Amino acid sequence: MKEKIVIYQIFTRLYGNRNTTRKEGGTIEENGCGKMNDFTPAALKKIREMGVSHIWYTGIIRHATQTDYSAHGIPKNHPAVVKGKAGSPYAITDYYDVDPDLATDVDKRMQEFEQLVERTHKAGMKVILDFVPNHVARQYHSICKPEGVEDLGEGDNPQNGFNTRNNFYYCPAQCFSPYFDLYSGEVTPYHEEPAKATGNDCFHNAPGKNDWYETVKLNYGLDYYAGRVGHFDPIPNTWGKMTDILLFWAAKGIDGFRCDMAEMVPTAFWQWATERVKAQYPDKVFIGEVYDPTQYRNYIGAGFDYLYDKVGMYDTVRAVMCGNQSTHAITGAWQQTDDIRDHMLYFLENHDEQRIASTFFAGNARKGVPGLVVSALLQQNPVMVYAGQEYGEPGMDKEGFSGCDGRTTIFDYWSVDTLVRAATRKLTAEEKALKEVYDKVLNIARKEKAVSEGVSFDLMYVNGGSHRQYAFLRKAGSEVLLVVANFEDVPVTMDVTIPAHAFDFLKIKEKSANAEDLLSGERTKLSLKRDGAVSVPLQPLGAAVLKFKA
Repeated sequence: MKEKIVIYQIFTRLYGNRNTTRKEGGTIEENGCGKMNDFTPAALKKIREMGVSHIWYTGIIRHATQTDYSAHGIPKNHPAVVKGKAGSPYAITDYYDVDPDLATDVDKRMQEFEQLVERTHKAGMKVILDFVPNHVARQYHSICKPEGVEDLGEGDNPQNGFNTRNNFYYCPAQCFSPYFDLYSGEVTPYHEEPAKATGNDCFHNAPGKNDWYETVKLNYGLDYYAGRVGHFDPIPNTWGKMTDILLFWAAKGIDGFRCDMAEMVPTAFWQWATERVKAQYPDKVFIGEVYDPTQYRNYIGAGFDYLYDKVGMYDTVRAVMCGNQSTHAITGAWQQTDDIRDHMLYFLENHDEQRIASTFFAGNARKGVPGLVVSALLQQNPVMVYAGQEYGEPGMDKEGFSGCDGRTTIFDYWSVDTLVRAATRKLTAEEKALKEVYDKVLNIARKEKAVSEGVSFDLMYVNGGSHRQYAFLRKAGSEVLLVVANFEDVPVTMDVTIPAHAFDFLKIKEKSANAEDLLSGERTKLSLKRDGAVSVPLQPLGAAVLKFKA
């Protein structure tokens, strides 16, 4: 049976932290930090029981932080170029090292990571690791690189703004002069001369506060100073170094990479790198963060297995959930990528996006249920859930560097309220009920052949009068699912028309069929007639998944 991929994204430093001090801008000593060892066999078993196939452990590779680990031989970072006390996991300081915050024994941090991979596999799940290819921390310096490996920037000529042998871009004869105080409480200021280009394609020496000022851009052979002219022959120096990093982590037994801002790195590199990784490790998957739909097919052609469907499906389902678009827009969203549908990763939350329950999004976690049903069951492609989403985490904390913005911080030491109460069995009845729905939907996605292997038939073109409900069929072999999601916060009965074409295309017989709602467990009889309607009662912000034989 083909596997439906269900990814559970976990921001590792937050997940296991049970400290509820939650001091705004607090240190690790004040607010605590989750550890890799918090993922015990029992904890992993519970995650697996949700229907999860892959865990994306976010923030594993060592990144810039204001916490001082110099006693362990780890270089101290200047706080002026670190966002938040904990620092961003996307400002990497050593691609060959593990974040010491996550270790119970700092000096055995790599060993603890290897044990985490082993435990995850034993629990029946696969491991996804972040790969951050576009940029590194301003003070990048590897202390853990294998012997004989040249560090990033080690052989650069900083007098050249661009050079194919350079790993970074430079602003020759200019000091780094950003908008902020370069001291940040230190006796000496942060000094960088010549200034390196900033990660978000800021090719001057004075990034603003909304730039990724804590990072520097990596050079893959594109001359931005000459209008993004590509110089790929001979192979740019950065290509080999970054591919070696991928191979290093692949050898640790991980199962795939989630590649941060993949579209900011040229497809020529990805084709070169993925071919080399997959030649040694054919089963490794590459998930790309690509936001430009016109580039999707180029990146799939360059070796990516899956791409974020943010601009299409996420934005559309979000708008429907918030009452700003008709459910018919969902049809248009999947049709835009129908030729590459198996490569699109659907999601409703991740570390970059606002929480469904936040006042910046839907203001009510239950509004996410119909969106979840559609995202998880519409196609064979992967679906992703962000830890805490299943409990309705609102993400409305003001944590420190990350203000109250409806997102769960990636910059601060913190603990997530719903995750803490889930671990201590103090969830509300409403949160427990929501978790039960997530468990059911994700397990349907994983276990039902009609979802993991079957074809999909969108019914909305013959149900034009319904703008707050969405209906579709899934079928594999003789098993059929009629899925109807209600985006309205009142109970409704949708008379779902099933056209003659669906009967012919899916080879369904006209008959009276016994059906079971896989969400409620209720049984009912369906009168299946060509161009006839099936009445489906729906709870507010609920759904029905009616299973019957063709």
